[in-house]
Amino acid sequence: MSDVNVVWHEHTVSHQERVTLKKQQPVVLWFTGLSGSGKSTIANAVERLLLDNGKHSYLLDGDNVRHGLNKDLGFSDSERVENIRRIGEVSKLFVDAGNIVLTAFISPFRTDRSQVRDILGEDQFIEVFVDTPLEVCESRDPKGLYKKARAGEIKHFTGIDSAYEAPLSPELHVKTDGITVEQCAKLVLDYLDAKGYLR
Repeated sequence: MSDVNVVWHEHTVSHQERVTLKKQQPVVLWFTGLSGSGKSTIANAVERLLLDNGKHSYLLDGDNVRHGLNKDLGFSDSERVENIRRIGEVSKLFVDAGNIVLTAFISPFRTDRSQVRDILGEDQFIEVFVDTPLEVCESRDPKGLYKKARAGEIKHFTGIDSAYEAPLSPELHVKTDGITVEQCAKLVLDYLDAKGYLR
């Protein structure tokens, strides 16, 4: 619902001035994949590489955001949709500030990821599919969530009783089998460099 009394205020400092100051092209790296696929681990490694290269970035992690901004949301399909919509809007603000944004969310539905792409614009959204087989994710199970889901203690768990819709044409398809976290992170950084986001 929109309010006619709420208007968008233009800043005296422009987006382009922020971009020029930071000497980089702001963009969102949207890491998507199953729980335990390595999204957060790889995103953290990419952010470290960005920092080491003097770049300005911020990582929005699924669990961290649910401690504050989205602590009122559960895990039903409709709440997952709202979770991702809010993250898209927050990411847009970070991009406006001139930052490279990394997000690590399961974001299981294609329509939700497409909505975030629409919020940001085609040139400021890079979908990174962290492709790790379900059996590998389940064998890692760092939080014991798959075990609980298999036992019926957790409902609507992605990959078990809730669908994960893999990206059809992501900008980056990172197959994690047989390569290290560092190699995965370098693939992402090399892509950013090749596309001119780091200049």
